[in-house]
Amino acid sequence: MKKTYTTFVCEQIQKVPAGIPIYTGRISKSMALAYNLNEKDAAAAVAVAIKRVMDGGMMPELRYYQKGVYYRTVITPFGETGINKERLIADKYLLPDIGYETGLTILHHMGLTSQIPRERIIATNAARECMRTDKKLGVVIRPPKIPVTAENKDYLQLLDALEILAKAPVDDQHPYEIIAEHIQRRGLQYKTLLSIADQYYNRNTVLCLAHTASMKGNVQ
Repeated sequence: MKKTYTTFVCEQIQKVPAGIPIYTGRISKSMALAYNLNEKDAAAAVAVAIKRVMDGGMMPELRYYQKGVYYRTVITPFGETGINKERLIADKYLLPDIGYETGLTILHHMGLTSQIPRERIIATNAARECMRTDKKLGVVIRPPKIPVTAENKDYLQLLDALEILAKAPVDDQHPYEIIAEHIQRRGLQYKTLLSIADQYYNRNTVLCLAHTASMKGNVQ
């Protein structure tokens, strides 16, 4: 005899660590496979089961975040723990290989500026036609120059850094050497960087890339 839908849902929820987002859509897919249901019927069954769990207090630690998203909390001396927003950001805008962090945050991580950015910017395929702020997650999202893939995201991120370099509050006196070292560590190819820069970035970015390429001999 198969377990009830509610038991199945509870077991799926228990597998997710506290604070990590629980997506009802993912549970629905698992249920569809386990019970040989179509996606619509599985989604409806999960919705009913989740409501039963919440209304009946079957899992006191379960919390609602937004439509289709729940999480399990933990009670501490300082109150309840919340949902892991970094994981939400990654799931919504970065994974799997659909986006990357950009803006001053990257220059800061590369050691080019000590200034802490006031806003966090993500270039993502999930963005529509223009830049906007996701107030709930506290990030700014914008469309990338071209659709992000696993193969090009590191290239786009590096070119974005070069694009804003002239206007950024750079602290280091040798920024191009730092960028050249970054390219070497990541195993990026200058030929590919130039091809993408020439097609999708402005002339100043191409010139910055040329300056960076001239630093290759200084990188140990």
